[in-house]
Amino acid sequence: MSHESRVLPPALRGRLMSADAAAALIHPDDHIGMSGFTGAGYPKAVPKALAQRMQAAHAAGAPFKVGIWTGASTAPELDGALAAVDGVEMRLPYQSDPVCRQRINAGQMEYIDIHLSHVAQFVWFGFLGHLDVAVVEVAGILEDGRLVPSTSVGNNKTWLEQADKVILEVNTAQNPQLLGMHDIYYGTQLPPHRQPIPLVRPGDRIGETTLRCDLDKVIAVVETHAPDRNTNFAAPDDNSVRIAGHILEFLSHEVRKGRLPAELLPLQSGVGNIANAVLAGLADGPFEQLTAFTEVLQDGMLDLIRCGKLAFASATALSLSNAAMADFNANLADYRRRILLRPQEISNHPELIRRLGVVSMNGMIEADLYGNVNSTHLMGTQIMNGIGGSGDFARNAYLSIFMTPSTAKNGLISCIVPMTPHVDHTEHDVQILVTEQGLADLRGLSPKQRAQVIIERCAHPDFRPALRDYYRRALDQSPGKHTPHLLQEAFAWHLQALRGERMGHGA
Repeated sequence: MSHESRVLPPALRGRLMSADAAAALIHPDDHIGMSGFTGAGYPKAVPKALAQRMQAAHAAGAPFKVGIWTGASTAPELDGALAAVDGVEMRLPYQSDPVCRQRINAGQMEYIDIHLSHVAQFVWFGFLGHLDVAVVEVAGILEDGRLVPSTSVGNNKTWLEQADKVILEVNTAQNPQLLGMHDIYYGTQLPPHRQPIPLVRPGDRIGETTLRCDLDKVIAVVETHAPDRNTNFAAPDDNSVRIAGHILEFLSHEVRKGRLPAELLPLQSGVGNIANAVLAGLADGPFEQLTAFTEVLQDGMLDLIRCGKLAFASATALSLSNAAMADFNANLADYRRRILLRPQEISNHPELIRRLGVVSMNGMIEADLYGNVNSTHLMGTQIMNGIGGSGDFARNAYLSIFMTPSTAKNGLISCIVPMTPHVDHTEHDVQILVTEQGLADLRGLSPKQRAQVIIERCAHPDFRPALRDYYRRALDQSPGKHTPHLLQEAFAWHLQALRGERMGHGA
């Protein structure tokens, strides 16, 4: 692929235009499928131009809102820009933008928080309505019209197939050596015609290196040159290092017990400082020839590849710091041999996760005494980001691990509570809880046994007396003794926090 020209088909040369002209082809009430996942591979020019057009329309008294469907979170140039001008009627499936979040929690934007593995198939099934336009960033367009994916794949395959019209952003800031790093599987079918997906190891290639696109649907091509919005991670703090230590000790224990092989099983890791601390610990640990079958490739996994610990990683997107992105681009020819980026309908596919035996590690906001996990809402009603792919992995993983510091807000909030006011992952899908205090292995335990282990292993010492007292009184007074609760008090801790008080105070 030429470095100078990224739009090679002559048929598309006549459709080159500015972002403003391309945005003018989008209409109010359109459903738009945008590329992008964890701030990687999202369109950077057309959304901003669309936001300006919306702002002008609103100033003239004309309504202009659209539905935005993506792979996952994007960046301020997309989610932030459109939310700031009140241009989004409906957003799905995951976001992390502060302006977006504020509008959702203020009731000014509708939001559907769904499992990432569901998005593509819900569109195929027609559950979400009709997709009018796809706006997809690519690294280039080959002579025969095939599209070179960028630093994320996400739902791009589905957007290109399902949309009536396609707008392509060809970003010359994307490394041309990305060609060959992707594995785009086109074998999925609708029920009752589905066939088994022929993937048995994370490194198996089962698809194509490029995206297909009907060039007759392409209404605009916009050339850009803008980097992804990379996230710089803070160095792991003491709590993150302790949490990582508990997990690494547990994995070693499972190997000694014969429940994990010496090279473990494919790893899945959520994004963040704790996850990076775990990955850093693996770099210094005894495990060799590791593999990953995950959503997102972040700094820690790149480090594991570089030091030789991680033999292969399958993901759908990158989520790298600026320094890691520079290393990735400088050594992309080498990384391409050990990394595959796939559509999220494959990276998050429940059957593949279960068959491969993935070890799943994800963050949470809070957990309750019985192992129910809230990973999306503050105080039960305020969305943070969304469930993302954590449910896809937790429900189907060989080992389902959730982790968090034991306290928040300078010790005012306990992340172990009597009952979570919002549940994303039920006790049935949670096997291991970890805080800096310790690790609770919940496998094979009844609810009452779980409660005691969680309090003693995971809760902060400052909150253990109040949790013990709640559990003791619930065990005595609850009408049912299987999962004892005091319904009149179950959310009292959260009500205290909403008043600015310390959780469990006076309980």
